[in-house]
Amino acid sequence: MKSNKMVLLGHSSNRNPIVVTALQIIGVIFLVEIAIMLFFAMIELEINLYAEAVLDASLLSIISAPFIYYFIILPFIKARSMAEGETLILSRAVESSSTSVIITDKQGSIEYVNPKFSEITGYTKREALGHTPRLLRSGETEERIYMDLWQTIESGNQWKGEFRNQRKNGNLYWDRCSVSCVKDITGKVTHYISTHEDVTQEFELTEKLNYQAKHDLLTGLINRFEFERRVDRLLSNINHEKDQHAICFMDLDQFKIINDTCGHIAGDELLHQLGSVLSLAVRQRDTLARLGGDEFGVLMEHCSIEQAQRVADALLVAVQSYQFSWEGQPFRVGISIGLVAISESTPDLTELMKQADAACYMAKDGGRNRIHIYNPEDTDLSQRIGEMLWVNRINHALQEDRFCLYAQAIKNVDNNIVEHYEFLIRMIGEDGEIIRPGSFLPAAERYDLIENIDSWVIENAFTLLAQSPELVDRTEFFSINLSGKSLTSIEILEKITSMMETTGIEGDRICFEITETIAISNLSAATRFIAALKSKGCRFALDDFGSGISSFGYLKTLPVDYLKIDGIFVRDILSDPISHAMVKSISEIGHLMGMKTIAEFVEKSEMEEILQQIQIDYVQGYAIDKPRPFEQLQ
Repeated sequence: MKSNKMVLLGHSSNRNPIVVTALQIIGVIFLVEIAIMLFFAMIELEINLYAEAVLDASLLSIISAPFIYYFIILPFIKARSMAEGETLILSRAVESSSTSVIITDKQGSIEYVNPKFSEITGYTKREALGHTPRLLRSGETEERIYMDLWQTIESGNQWKGEFRNQRKNGNLYWDRCSVSCVKDITGKVTHYISTHEDVTQEFELTEKLNYQAKHDLLTGLINRFEFERRVDRLLSNINHEKDQHAICFMDLDQFKIINDTCGHIAGDELLHQLGSVLSLAVRQRDTLARLGGDEFGVLMEHCSIEQAQRVADALLVAVQSYQFSWEGQPFRVGISIGLVAISESTPDLTELMKQADAACYMAKDGGRNRIHIYNPEDTDLSQRIGEMLWVNRINHALQEDRFCLYAQAIKNVDNNIVEHYEFLIRMIGEDGEIIRPGSFLPAAERYDLIENIDSWVIENAFTLLAQSPELVDRTEFFSINLSGKSLTSIEILEKITSMMETTGIEGDRICFEITETIAISNLSAATRFIAALKSKGCRFALDDFGSGISSFGYLKTLPVDYLKIDGIFVRDILSDPISHAMVKSISEIGHLMGMKTIAEFVEKSEMEEILQQIQIDYVQGYAIDKPRPFEQLQ
């Protein structure tokens, strides 16, 4: 029985073991070959064909069917199922993507587009298939970009960039694109796939921001930043070009009248219209800019000073011929122009702008509505430039709170007692040095910074007095100087009232000093200002009295309490009989009108004796007391 089983299994005790081993090896090789054949057959056929092939193979079904099923067929079925699942997920992801997807063959013919493509471009899938992406070309994308794209992807690399494309309806849009190669298992390119984003809003926002960064929104002209950038670029190349250029700085005359009379809306409309008027007067290659407020500038490249003057003349005539109308009321404005040649000797942008600004103000000083050509030998112009240098220093000092208050005593001549003090401003320099007001106040007045300084003095003077109650109690009052600008300023009036309420300092402890010339030139405004503060108990002194030719004629109109006699008369009272007579007559008329008199610039003790003889009430000067920091009065 045992021997029969051995025969059935193909074994015999009489067979050579080597032969048996060889047969076994051949059998294994045979099974492996069949397995390989079946593997490749399954790639070409459906799974059911594989099963039929296996069932038909009777030898396999008898000998190795379990092996093939568990180790070949079943893993393949699982792998194929997973691949089909991943493919389905990928397909759904592309179909629902928020990014447009295009797949083309190697020649660029479109084989697939997703729904987002149709949403962005307006072309349906049917309309796009078979065409190339040239379907979207607008003609506004440079050809070099397409050349770069093809060179990049044909070398097997990814390309990224932007196109200015066209939708089906003809509208243009910005397309941010990324193109990649699709390769087979041998590494050969078979397709291209590209993704696209509509970034039109992003580009339009960027363009808008770029435009706003370079243009004045009111007039549409180039703004100061871009103007100065172009001038600076020109200066950096001027040594290489050896060419002539020029710049002009323009400031409108009488603009403030329209702004104050008709309001800021009218002023803005005037500036808008003038932008168009000036644009017609310059050459096409010139750069016209609004530099701020009512100031304009023109950069004239490749232009001699003679040619530049002709352009400036055209600008002057254009503005003179222009009439602005607001609510049926006609207005005319003028323009003052400063003209500067740009040459190799021009140091830098800052200095050039100072020269142009100074030349413009010289045109204003010369009578307005005219042109002034910059000349470095002009002494008046040099003085103006010197004042302009103070503008930045004043602004920085205000920003950094680098001012301080000094005080100088004013003594009663009769009882020899200091009864009040005058606040005097000082600037603290960048290195800590103390700068007297004569150095910076002229520039502050000329360049409209004086009101800011007045505001600083008012706030700090009231604050110091509130912190010094004992000093306030033993002092009759303290004097604060006000400029002409402040006499017409509602803001300054409100500032004073607010500080009085905040600090609790009574009005009768404050005396405001205004100069005679300013008070007379703003007589109605000065009268209203004085009346408003006198109603709160404040006093007023008319400073530098006697400097005006009509001084006495206005005393009846101005309700002041004190006359401060101009130091030019007081200084020479010992040696000049006319000065002595002037001081005496001012004292007599002042007393006649119920005012008290103060003589300033008293620098010698002998002067005090003479002033007492002619009945001057108070004296002030170095012979009485030198200005000192307010803190030293405590």
